[in-house]
Amino acid sequence: MVMIVGTCKLRRVISVDTGSKVDDDSQLIARARDDSTAFVQLYRSHYDVIFRYCAHRLFERAKAEDVTSEVFLKVVENIQGFKGNEQQFRCWLYRIATNAVNNHLRKTNRRNRLLKVAREQTNSRVAYCEELAEKLTVLREAVFTLKPRYQTIITLRFFENLKLTEIAEVLGSSPGTIRSQLTRSLAKLRKVLATEFMEKSEVNENER
Repeated sequence: MVMIVGTCKLRRVISVDTGSKVDDDSQLIARARDDSTAFVQLYRSHYDVIFRYCAHRLFERAKAEDVTSEVFLKVVENIQGFKGNEQQFRCWLYRIATNAVNNHLRKTNRRNRLLKVAREQTNSRVAYCEELAEKLTVLREAVFTLKPRYQTIITLRFFENLKLTEIAEVLGSSPGTIRSQLTRSLAKLRKVLATEFMEKSEVNENER
């Protein structure tokens, strides 16, 4: 049976009530190439992880939901060509999600709006602690100053807790390259944060 492709039809596929026990991913991956019920189970077991990753990159729930839908549509369209085990499938999902997020950021050129949304969301969620809210806002703004590859590495390492070998597979690099790029990205992030906090301290000092 050919897998169903298309946004509306994708919704139809994932709304199927399987009524059966969820299998292990190792069993589902092979079956999902030709079995829509297996794909539904695979979708349900991985949706939250991919959505969380997209949300960490985009800082906006609605857009993260849209991009996550794009990711699984790509999976539907390409799963018949996927050959690999459970871990490789997970890395494949992250790779598709990374490309989708980066394309979204490039295409819409929404950096300034994302920063504004991030600031508003941070302030609303941690209004009980203004100092923490301010620090979180500065951190998110600092992350957005990095190039997309560095943003991706930091998010996968510290938000998704992927190993360097897994990040390397997602990005098509060697673990050694990822390790050095992670070091450089953290150094750049520390430099930006140090500058931000120094400037804020000077402003506060002048206001006294």
